[in-house]
Amino acid sequence: MKVAALVVPILAAAVLAGCGGGSRGAAHDPQGAATTTSAPNAALAYQQAIVQVVKRVSPSVVQVATSQGLGAGVVFDSHGHVVTNAHVVGSSQTFTVTTRSGKQYKAKLVGRFVPDDLAVIDVAGAHLQPAAFGDSSKLSVGDITIAIGNPLGLRSSVTDGIVSALGRTVGEPNGNTIPSAIQTSAPINPGNSGGALVDIQGRVIGIPTLAAVDQELGGSAAPGIGFAIPSNLVRDIASQIVGHGHVVNSHRAFLGVQVGDTGGRGVYVGAVQSGGPAAKAGMRAGDLVVSVDGKATPTTAALSAVLARLQPGARVAVVVETQSGARRTLHVTLGEYPGG
Repeated sequence: MKVAALVVPILAAAVLAGCGGGSRGAAHDPQGAATTTSAPNAALAYQQAIVQVVKRVSPSVVQVATSQGLGAGVVFDSHGHVVTNAHVVGSSQTFTVTTRSGKQYKAKLVGRFVPDDLAVIDVAGAHLQPAAFGDSSKLSVGDITIAIGNPLGLRSSVTDGIVSALGRTVGEPNGNTIPSAIQTSAPINPGNSGGALVDIQGRVIGIPTLAAVDQELGGSAAPGIGFAIPSNLVRDIASQIVGHGHVVNSHRAFLGVQVGDTGGRGVYVGAVQSGGPAAKAGMRAGDLVVSVDGKATPTTAALSAVLARLQPGARVAVVVETQSGARRTLHVTLGEYPGG
């Protein structure tokens, strides 16, 4: 891990310095046998900071069980609301929530918003400790990250790393796209989904959602490349679900078409929503969407990624190929993705 790579050279330097001066490093008994090694104060302080973060945040991270499997969740408020991934809750309406101490509670679905892979469940009768959420817009590459979740069902497991990159546009296996994702080197494994990615001050900065897949490793997870939904987006969407039972302002651009893949030739328009943005601009069923806002859209995943970077209300050029093979440029004023 990146953090370990930083700590090891510091320790090695301290031991070498101690060997020369005799005042630091290995202590010796009268027979000359080494007994202990003094750790640098900075390393001990860092270790203690990690320990304190885990103690503070772990009570706010729960295990979420459905009939399909296990995931994690983060206590969102003092009313028993827990935020997790939409893919963790799946199609389930009821859940079993287990705290770090092993207490179990029944929970029910409040609402989900699949495009952002977020959902909120309500844990009845529980007195759960809400997590503190940080401001993900203030993150920098290199910031320390700590992931707390339930990988492979191992409740309250902890890994650490750094913020590897910011603003990633990440496609999920179900075809959705997460905009502005946090990339982290903290290992993200099955069961970490919906848990907490926190900073060194114990503030939730993201909700881990998936790990990168390396096709050269047979489609297994790529080590040290995980992604999390930024906390500012989590707070926004979760607050809307808690307040309304659904999302009322998705902030996502909407074209208003049903689409399918064509093997890379463009995105096939199977149906156009009556009165929607595409219909108003003159798009028709049977068209192929070739590009949006100057970005090529050979696949539905590419189209989803382009739309994820755009805002509702934006007016963009959309190049389509008609069934006759002719190309037309349409000017579409994007709508807002419905959250209900």
